[in-house]
Amino acid sequence: MKYLAAPALFLALATSASAEAGPMTITRSGSHPVQRTPAANCTGDVRFIQLAPVSSPHRSSSTSVTFARGARTAWHSHPGGQTLVVTSGTGWIQAWGEKRQEIRVGDTIWTPPGVKHWHGATATAGMTHLTIQGIVDGRVVDWNEKVSDEQYK
Repeated sequence: MKYLAAPALFLALATSASAEAGPMTITRSGSHPVQRTPAANCTGDVRFIQLAPVSSPHRSSSTSVTFARGARTAWHSHPGGQTLVVTSGTGWIQAWGEKRQEIRVGDTIWTPPGVKHWHGATATAGMTHLTIQGIVDGRVVDWNEKVSDEQYK
């Protein structure tokens, strides 16, 4: 995965400080395992690295997600909202009832709490993005139905 150094800066800027004072924690690049997203939550090859887990002392969770071309999430929403930063490739994002939009390297996308949406790679190019989701009652995402091929196209 490219841009593994970027998550540390991204996370440092985006997460809240713990209520407890203590030493800084540095997690070295390559120390987080790459995981496959469960098939119920996506279509195609989607892999992620959990950068700041829900169980962390932060008020937010963060991941780096890589989509192979044609791969995408299922429809979902975030109780605490979500910020995406595209770090490589080209993708699509769509809110329920709105037109699909292209997203590219350097784009930052804010999705407010509760907005049903999906995101993923285009049909011809893969994409990687960083995520920050607010944690509400121990949850960061509420999954819905998969995006159909007709909705994707």
